Amino acid sequence: MDAPYTLDDMADDAVGLLDALKIDKAHICGISMGGAIAQTIAFRHPSHVRSMTQVYATSGNPELPAAKPEIMALLLTPPPEEREAYIDYMMKFYRAVAGRGFPFDEVWHRKLAGRSYDRAFYGPGKARQFLAILAHGNRKPLLASITAPTLVIHGADDPLLPVSGGRDSAEAIPGAELMIIEGMGHDMPHGSAWPLIVEAVVAHVRKADGL
Repeated sequence: MDAPYTLDDMADDAVGLLDALKIDKAHICGISMGGAIAQTIAFRHPSHVRSMTQVYATSGNPELPAAKPEIMALLLTPPPEEREAYIDYMMKFYRAVAGRGFPFDEVWHRKLAGRSYDRAFYGPGKARQFLAILAHGNRKPLLASITAPTLVIHGADDPLLPVSGGRDSAEAIPGAELMIIEGMGHDMPHGSAWPLIVEAVVAHVRKADGL
């Protein structure tokens, strides 16, 4: 599949930024598509990675279960261009992918959607990113070459990227640690699961640094 850019380009851009900032090695953490980019950095640019953490990402393995149809339909719906309509659209999406094991912070999510719109609204961007993921294909064969200490975090109730994607990634990456959070969906519940996730990432980074 042809695409204007793929995850390889995004990974190379991130490493280019590290080079510009004169950072030789970094702890790389990515969420969702960012998790796939983190994987790509880890196998394309291993010398730049101190550790890798992916949160509700997948391996790109086409044999894994797909997202729920209603979630995909919502994800592929073009976002409204008007600010309040966009916020309402994102609130619908946030609620749809949230796990049922934690409270949904409506005020925080509405502010998040507003900040996202104000920072850089670009209607076609979501479709272009989705195409970049599809064009990248199956990363599982390449995950076996990752040498950086890796932590895989995934919600047990993720309706967009089912938990099997996290398990598949952890099985493919040598020595990867897998953390499944019960009741979490394709979100990091604000004010509830966050302390658990932050504690796990901090411990992972410290261990990778030998602390």
